[in-house]
Amino acid sequence: MAIQQPVAAATLKVVQPGQGRAGRLGPGVGVHFKIDGADTAGALSIVEHPFDVGALVRPHVHTREDEISIMLEGEIGFRSEDQEVVLGPGGYIIKPRNQVHAMWNAGNLPARMIEIISPAGFEGFFRGFADLNDAGPVDLTKVAALAADFGLPYADPDWLPEIIERYGLTPPPSRGSEDRPPHPLR
Repeated sequence: MAIQQPVAAATLKVVQPGQGRAGRLGPGVGVHFKIDGADTAGALSIVEHPFDVGALVRPHVHTREDEISIMLEGEIGFRSEDQEVVLGPGGYIIKPRNQVHAMWNAGNLPARMIEIISPAGFEGFFRGFADLNDAGPVDLTKVAALAADFGLPYADPDWLPEIIERYGLTPPPSRGSEDRPPHPLR
């Protein structure tokens, strides 16, 4: 018979509508912090992401966590590996770790979604990136180091240019030389 070790308990936290630190992640993509990993003993964290029209989160891979997105307003397109879908309010999607995925505003109105991150920890990337944006012009070398710290490689899949064109998205900046890291959220 296995002996169960005690598990740390979550703490009570109430977040009213409109509460929680807000930050900017990239052109047209924001973050509102709601529930941190410290609140759930590391089980999960929850943030909200507003997307302006034309906003794109460039393709990337989570190596340590899964993400569950729940649509609140507008339409957001998701592509994970070879599967693509556009969801409206009330839609859910799981983006499993180790799969290339991207998200974008697929409509002509602002959009908003809840992101559940499991296990917790990746909210630290969002916090660090928002801090870099708050400090002024973003140093891409610092963003690349932050992404590496959180196990977040970026990808350039063949399907990205077609999605940018089809939805009229703001494209990510040209990568230029390989020693210049890409901006992760545009």
